[in-house]
Amino acid sequence: MAKTEAEKQYDAGNIQVLKGLEAVRRRPGMYIGGTDIKALHHLVTEIVDNSIDEALAGRCDRIEVIIHPDDSISVTDNGVGIPVALHPIEKVSALELVHTTLHAGGKFDNAAYKVSGGLHGVGAAAVNALSEWMEVYVRREGHLWFQRYQRGVPQEPVKKLRRLKNEDITGTTTHFKFDPIIFEQDASFKFETLMNHFREIAFVTSGVFLSLLDERPDPQREMSFYFEGGVKSFVRYLNRNRKGLHEPVYAHKEVDNIDVEVALQFTEGISVSEYSFANTIHTPDGGTHQSGLRSAVTRVINTYARKNGFLKEKDKNFSSDDTHEGLTAVVSIKHPDPQFESQTKVKLMNAEVAGIVTSVAADAFSAYLEENPREAKKIIERCLTSSRARDAARKARELVMRKSALESLTLPGKLADCSERDPARCELYIVEGDSAGGSAKQGRDRHFQAILPLRGKILNTERARLDKILANNEVKAMIAALGVGIGDTFDLGNLRYHRIIIMCDADVDGSHIRTLLLTFFFRYMPDLIENGHLFIAQPPLYRIKTGKEMQYAYSEAEQAAVLKGLQKESKKYDLQRYKGLGEMNPEQLWETTMDPANRVLLQVNIEDAVVADKTFDMLMGAEVGPRKRFIMTHSNEVRNLDV
Repeated sequence: MAKTEAEKQYDAGNIQVLKGLEAVRRRPGMYIGGTDIKALHHLVTEIVDNSIDEALAGRCDRIEVIIHPDDSISVTDNGVGIPVALHPIEKVSALELVHTTLHAGGKFDNAAYKVSGGLHGVGAAAVNALSEWMEVYVRREGHLWFQRYQRGVPQEPVKKLRRLKNEDITGTTTHFKFDPIIFEQDASFKFETLMNHFREIAFVTSGVFLSLLDERPDPQREMSFYFEGGVKSFVRYLNRNRKGLHEPVYAHKEVDNIDVEVALQFTEGISVSEYSFANTIHTPDGGTHQSGLRSAVTRVINTYARKNGFLKEKDKNFSSDDTHEGLTAVVSIKHPDPQFESQTKVKLMNAEVAGIVTSVAADAFSAYLEENPREAKKIIERCLTSSRARDAARKARELVMRKSALESLTLPGKLADCSERDPARCELYIVEGDSAGGSAKQGRDRHFQAILPLRGKILNTERARLDKILANNEVKAMIAALGVGIGDTFDLGNLRYHRIIIMCDADVDGSHIRTLLLTFFFRYMPDLIENGHLFIAQPPLYRIKTGKEMQYAYSEAEQAAVLKGLQKESKKYDLQRYKGLGEMNPEQLWETTMDPANRVLLQVNIEDAVVADKTFDMLMGAEVGPRKRFIMTHSNEVRNLDV
């Protein structure tokens, strides 16, 4: 019987077997989450996590990381060193085995490591596979051992493990250079990203010294961390720009071989900062340990409020949202067999952890409230205020969402919608002021570009509750135009524009308005940022006219370069500094800032939630001191603005 065309296209010959580390290079996303800048930094995390596992086993108290001038990374610890003896079955050194074979490691039972972040025996091998080269130095058994790999394979001419010299100390150094073939063009490690990550690790691994040295020029930097206070110190750090209602509540207990450490503190602010860790690994998507902590807080507050008459018999219990407003909390667990959602370990899945964390946190928090009635009253009163404000916000939200987008826009410059109905092709420009809005409306492509002018500065949403926010006309206009709702009704599937572009003047007021808008999106619509829908337009700072020819400069450096070239050619020119978008006519605004063929857009993303939370709190919160220090630190940049 003759084969069909489909059968000819798919037969036994199409079945591929990927050997060694070939699968990692072919599908890096399965192992480190992709090939973007986040995945690049995940390479460092995988190697550092191995050193942290040594620390958790009590065999290491010092980890040093260096970013070398060629963007290679070295990680050194003073643990016992990776075993170098011949593996009895595989007949290669244990060192080579863990770096060249997936699912090979010492963490599948509890013999070598009681708890660890490495579970699958993939980390070191995956980093090796995705590196242009890797060199591993092991100080063990009185000697220094060495092996070099190239794209996951022991490198010629000396493929085997080499013994270099006698060495009394123990430990491991892993030095690698990421493969430019795998990662995005112009990929480079960011000192701040690694620094913030190592700070988190140091908080949840108390007693371990962590250092980061950047040897790249402009400038060379160094930072080190060492904390004895654990997650309690972490909560103090997170709230250093906030006013706490009480001292941090802390609990540390081991239950059924699961180590639980919890710290929490309520503040006068309204933002919630919750962070969870499993075996020192940050789990940004939370999991059972975080849900256990949330349950404990809500249960304890409701029990105390009823017992002490703050909630009457007819009153409803506080919701989880009511009891978490203004809360900063960190939970860290150490589990002998943690189950994560994926190799990138973004979410903890162990069902038994929820009840254990709830029990530990509830006992400590309940005891604190009983022993500190004055502080307990402050916490309950803020929950009552939050509950009332949430009811008011629900009514205001329902009122906003009952109206159509055009009905709810009461600003003088109303939404100028586009004709395209496919959200994936639509853009919304949120523009500062009616003048710029008028130019943008005239200069845009009406087919796919919508314009929403805002009058003045929107409400500072860092300091206001949702009911006050929903009473603000500019905020109501944005919510209605976007179509996604807010709070409990938020639904990303209803987004009417897949590109939301903030377009403000290049001056101090414009920067302030942009920050207010970013604060709103970060606090109330973070999914827009996480899914890549939010952008910042980059209008030019200067127009340089030579005869009939027009050039635009988007920075001071670019302007200087253009002028230098014109002066070299002895050309006469006219230089105009744009102080506002309204100074551009519609054609210039389209050509420089709105035309997809020419414009420059900055995509807003959140690489580190801890840093973003702290920054917005510092810039837009109630405490003046931290904001003043920030302004003074960057005062030279302010003085250089031509405003």
